[in-house]
Amino acid sequence: MTTTPTGGPAAVSGSGTPAAVPARGPSRLLHPDPMVRRLARLTLLNTLGNGLSLAVAVLFFTGVLGLSAAQLGFGLTAAGLCGVAASIPAGRAADRWGIRRVLVVLVALEAAGTAGYALVHGYAAFVLLACAVTAADRGSSAVRNALYAEVLPADRRVAGRAYLRVVTNVGMCLGTALGAVVLQLDTRAAYVAAILLDALSFAVVAVLYGRIRLAPPAGGHTGPGTGAAAGAEGGAGSGARTGGRGPNPALRNGPFLAVTALNAVLCLQFAMLEVGVPLWIVKETQAPRIVVAGTLVVNTVLVVALQVRATRGTERPESAARACGRGGLLLAGSSVVLGLAHGLPAVAAAVVVLAGIALQALGEVLSQAGGWALGYDLAGEGAHGSYQGVFNAGTSAAMMIGPALVSTAVIGYGLTGWAVLGAVFAAAGLAMAPAVRWAARRRAPAVATATA
Repeated sequence: MTTTPTGGPAAVSGSGTPAAVPARGPSRLLHPDPMVRRLARLTLLNTLGNGLSLAVAVLFFTGVLGLSAAQLGFGLTAAGLCGVAASIPAGRAADRWGIRRVLVVLVALEAAGTAGYALVHGYAAFVLLACAVTAADRGSSAVRNALYAEVLPADRRVAGRAYLRVVTNVGMCLGTALGAVVLQLDTRAAYVAAILLDALSFAVVAVLYGRIRLAPPAGGHTGPGTGAAAGAEGGAGSGARTGGRGPNPALRNGPFLAVTALNAVLCLQFAMLEVGVPLWIVKETQAPRIVVAGTLVVNTVLVVALQVRATRGTERPESAARACGRGGLLLAGSSVVLGLAHGLPAVAAAVVVLAGIALQALGEVLSQAGGWALGYDLAGEGAHGSYQGVFNAGTSAAMMIGPALVSTAVIGYGLTGWAVLGAVFAAAGLAMAPAVRWAARRRAPAVATATA
């Protein structure tokens, strides 16, 4: 479940291996790292607001602001383009002026922009505001990922992000449940209150981010993509020493760009889940419409239960690439299974669809864990903002074009369309290993130069 970036979560020891957690009591659900717990509280608050806003946004824009479906679609598409464009400069700004400072500014802009929706009159104002809010949102996402790299030791970042993704899913579910109350009330005052509550959550989160200290984490090990080799490769180290000035090192790092593109292809799975599967169920299968909600429940439960565990074994780029490969194959299998639901009786179609979603969730947790690991491991340790900005731009692009791609190139073509999508997932996942080997070959001369 993306919205949009997983039992009890495993703790991680200083060596990056699972550590024991208390077997009883609520403490087993809390991460042992105080910083992760602090970030989890921020994430829960933020995603509560996001879930609330997501549940009511369409009806607010169409019912309260009076936009047509076509106007809303165009405005959101324009906003999506702005979001893709904002990620890279936001990351560079974080390297130049400081991660925490830039993150606070971007989240504060989200707060102000979201509140501004309640004051919008006119379509042009809506489009401009939507572009500004989405640019701030995607930019803050990139900078937030860089923040994780700064406040968490290198060998705990991926596990920490997995735990935060669990919290994200929980927060989104709770926020969506609150949104259901607003939808039931169905009044202008209720919709406006929901939007303003989302804005308030951003404002509080901005203040709390401002209180996080970016002291170097103690006891962390540098990963394979860090240290002297990373600094020499692709100019990553110079990005830190020049404060974000000069050429963007991430844009000169071929293997990193390849991994970014492949990860973006794997992220099309979210459009498949959120747009393709509902359309497929309603238009092309006999499954009851309630199965649409069932698919989200199955996905959320499995991601919450398995995301932290899926990070185990992704400590090195080679193993992270293998996780992406397995994830891509599972997504391919999911696509084919979903395509087989066409023409089946209602109950059989529902069972097949839910089985396909179970495979998708397994592929999701593996591909996400591998992608996060590679996004950090292949990046320069001194230029987190630049690298995460580029990586996030790839994800944002997939989220922007994914709905149109899935709805036009998959739905309506039956099993063939799903099989082609599955082949794309498999190819992207399996291509991660050659990309990582390319990175290793590129790093080897840099290591020799740095240590000579």
